[in-house]
Amino acid sequence: MSSTLHSSCDYCDAHAEAIARGSLRVLPPVFRHFGRLQHFHGQVSTVQCFEDNSLVRAALETAGMARVLVVDGGGSMRHALLGGNLAALAARNGWAGVVIDGCVRDLTEICAAPIGVRALASMPMPPRKLGAGQRDVAVRVQGVAVRPGDWLYADADGIIVSDAALHDA
Repeated sequence: MSSTLHSSCDYCDAHAEAIARGSLRVLPPVFRHFGRLQHFHGQVSTVQCFEDNSLVRAALETAGMARVLVVDGGGSMRHALLGGNLAALAARNGWAGVVIDGCVRDLTEICAAPIGVRALASMPMPPRKLGAGQRDVAVRVQGVAVRPGDWLYADADGIIVSDAALHDA
């Protein structure tokens, strides 16, 4: 991950045509910041699962290469999909961040991990481990299309997803 801080506001200002075309999309402002890094960006890898984090672990066990894992957890508020162990694993394996349309747990450990983490809420219930779900498929996160290979930029103002890498405005 580059040390350059990218501004989601500046990107939205500079790329109004891309927003109109749908090649730049803004996630709704429902995600809370949990990881140590508030600003993060990278190319997207996806997991689609529901209350089962088996594929989240499998993805984070691979080399992250400064990518961002986007997890379509169906917005479930019943089971966490990421905890402290997986946040530490993600950091060790070079992931820039994780965005979860669902919940996290072990907040003290997540906050200590040098990655960005966004999720809907904290929930102490552990995930199921059934091996269900899909990896690297197109997903919808809070109604917004996110595809493997897209670029995600997160900062204090929000999260944006682009079909292509964005350059400073």
